[in-house]
Amino acid sequence: MNDCIFCRIINKEIPKEFDFESDSLVVFPDINPSAELHLLIVPKNHIIGMADLTRNHGDLLVEIYNVVNKLVKQNNLEENFYRVVVNGGKAQHVPHLHFHLLGGQWKRMV
Repeated sequence: MNDCIFCRIINKEIPKEFDFESDSLVVFPDINPSAELHLLIVPKNHIIGMADLTRNHGDLLVEIYNVVNKLVKQNNLEENFYRVVVNGGKAQHVPHLHFHLLGGQWKRMV
C-alpha cells in the first residue's frame, strides 16, 4: 500500500535501521516507545490486522514467535518483565499487522 508507513519503511522509502530482517519480517524500534525496550515486529506483506490472518499465515506466525524468543534472549529479558502486544480495531493506529515487544520499565500503559 502506498500510504502505509510500515510498507514505506519495509520498501526503504523511509530510512530505518532494522534490528532483524528476514524474507517475511522486519523488526525496528518504535518511534514512541512505551518501555525501555519497545520493538515492532512487522510482516513484510501488507496484512491489515488480526482479522485478516488465515491458515496460510501459519508459517509467518511461527516465525514471529521464534523471532520474539530470539529478541527476548538477546535483550536478557528471560528472567525479567516483558510482554508481546498486538492491537486491533481503533487501538491499532497503523493499519498493518504488527506486534510490540516491550521489556524493562514501562513508560506508560499500552
